[in-house]
Amino acid sequence: MAGALKQEIAARTAAHSNDNEPVTERVTLAVSEMHCGACIHEVENALSAIDGVSNARANLSLRRVLVSFDPHRVGLDQLIEALAGAGFTAAELAPGPNADAEAHDGDLLRRLGVAGFAAMNIMLLSVSVWAGKSGEMDASVETLFHWISALIALPAVVYAGQPFFKSAGGALSARRLNMDVPISLGVILATAMSLFQTTRGSEQVYFDAAVTLLAFLLAGRYLDQRTRTRAAGAAGNLIGLRTMTASVIGTDGAIERRPARSLVPGMKILSAAGERIAADGVVLEEESDVDESLITGETLPRRVAPGEPVYAGTVNLTGPLVIEAAATDEGTVLAEIGRLMLSAEQGRGKYVRLADQAARLYAPAVHVLGLSTFIGWMMAGAGWEAALTAAIAVLIITCPCALALAVPVVQVVASSRLFSRGIILKAADGLERLAEIDWVVLDKTGTLTMGEPVLIGLQESSALAAAAALGSASRHPYSRALVRAASERGIAIVPAQGVCEVPGAGLVRTTGDGEVRLGSALWCGLDQGESRPDEVWLKTPGKAPVAFRFSDALRPDAVSVVSRLDAGGYALEVLSGDRSEAVERVAHDAGIRVWRGGRKPDEKIARLAALKASGRRVLMVGDGLNDAPALAAAHASLSPSSAADISQTAADAVFQGHRLEPIVEALAVARAARRMSLENFAIAIVYNVFFVPLAMAGLVTPLIAAVAMSLSSITVTANALRLKTKKLELGS
Repeated sequence: MAGALKQEIAARTAAHSNDNEPVTERVTLAVSEMHCGACIHEVENALSAIDGVSNARANLSLRRVLVSFDPHRVGLDQLIEALAGAGFTAAELAPGPNADAEAHDGDLLRRLGVAGFAAMNIMLLSVSVWAGKSGEMDASVETLFHWISALIALPAVVYAGQPFFKSAGGALSARRLNMDVPISLGVILATAMSLFQTTRGSEQVYFDAAVTLLAFLLAGRYLDQRTRTRAAGAAGNLIGLRTMTASVIGTDGAIERRPARSLVPGMKILSAAGERIAADGVVLEEESDVDESLITGETLPRRVAPGEPVYAGTVNLTGPLVIEAAATDEGTVLAEIGRLMLSAEQGRGKYVRLADQAARLYAPAVHVLGLSTFIGWMMAGAGWEAALTAAIAVLIITCPCALALAVPVVQVVASSRLFSRGIILKAADGLERLAEIDWVVLDKTGTLTMGEPVLIGLQESSALAAAAALGSASRHPYSRALVRAASERGIAIVPAQGVCEVPGAGLVRTTGDGEVRLGSALWCGLDQGESRPDEVWLKTPGKAPVAFRFSDALRPDAVSVVSRLDAGGYALEVLSGDRSEAVERVAHDAGIRVWRGGRKPDEKIARLAALKASGRRVLMVGDGLNDAPALAAAHASLSPSSAADISQTAADAVFQGHRLEPIVEALAVARAARRMSLENFAIAIVYNVFFVPLAMAGLVTPLIAAVAMSLSSITVTANALRLKTKKLELGS
């Protein structure tokens, strides 16, 4: 058996370095200027057109693109140059926290503050000018106020407008349009026209319109950007689970601490009790219990002996092990899970939201309307000033504030509601995907259940006290459960002295009357047939052995939540890496008819892919490391706050507490948020249908256009605020 396992792992490792296979490298590029679905299309096309690039997948939420290429045919510089030719600035993503995104958020917030402060002061001056129209203000004072407004507006526009100006410039240099082009054009023309009119002493000055427009647009951009930066490349967190150093046994028997990255197959490694195993391999000497819950989801530690396989990242619990490394560094199962997760995360980035789809048609339409207005008024005999003023009004009134705020403001209100109920929304488009769910897949351990063994049944206090006294000397989950149960029942626990732990068997303490043992049935002198994986036995001198049975209890509201989801029209399924018999029992107790046990991470992804192929939109709810790739691959995902860090990062939302009610709340809020987003789109459309003809007819000045644009933004915001306190039902 050991030889077969060695050959299997060695073959998998060799596959990574087969010289006959085509050489392929992967690089992740940060492309901060991706703002919409059209940008994704441009980025992927620009990279895919390069000879030697086999695949390019853009992720809008993270603003990254994963590129697979042949390093012998194309270099990193060529990839970056190709994106620059398409109007995008790119750079190789360095490992570490998402500091660039956080810095970008802070930059937008500073520019928003400048624009808001300038807009308020210019508006105060404008109100003074309007109030002086009754004749009480001298013309020279009015001109002075206009110049003061210009002194405030010009630096504010130059500074606050940079995000739009740079984006528009990049798009125009690549001979394409985006939504920032009409925004920039409207702001620049309004500012330039106002400055020209100020030099002439004219009353037609619209500095307030230009700066107010920037303030509202920056508010929408910041809200959208802030939600995007919550996801931070979950696959990178796997490095925290890797052992950074390992104890290598040399040919002379000497032990040397070496970096885990320097390990190679064939080396002998000593893994101490309580230490994470540094590489995939096969046990050569000694026995122990290994916690593989992060890999398999199984709560019960696995007993390993010589010839048994072990995996990097798992925890050696009870005794030292000598392991022969078979797969190291990027060849381990842990690294493979990271690759699966990164691939799934990047693949999900193709989701295109409704606002982004509308942007493809909106930008050219705005330019056509503005140009048509200018030409129309010129042909009608109006002067260039009147024609340009009308065209500016059209550009301002069609600026997509309401359209840009339609989704972000709903997301902010929905996120606030969810947060108040213990649900932290992380993904920018998570609500939209949650609203489309029709199939819910749940992990067992730590999701449907509490994720820790609980003592069941009643035992004599004396027996429980004796078992807890021995168990206090061990880190085994069943030992901790015994100590916890004794404490909850008010039993005083006196830690036993001189306890010895025998890996794979149990605990023993020698007393004057004989040995006291706690562990498996065989360890306590019983027949193999009496042994069960969910129990331990206590054997004291002169007394019959006592059994302690454990269960991973369902979450308190699991049955009611499953019932509500079923009544709401959702199909449910349990998908777990645990033993099939344990999964079947929990699924039956929760009222779920479809279940699958013993599934590895790639098998979970395959199941989700099969559901997707059948037209299903799947919500994955899980907590373990083995669930992380599936969480990233699912249409939407949730994770409890007790989950592994990598799973929390991969999920679209994290919920707190011991109850599953947040799943129902998240789905109900998502459906309501989708309805309100569509309502906001309708408001934006009605606004444009009503005001654009008025602007083209010359009945709206740039200032009135800016006020109308602001009112449309306020309207969609007020509509979204209803979600804060609205009573929601899952089926509504």
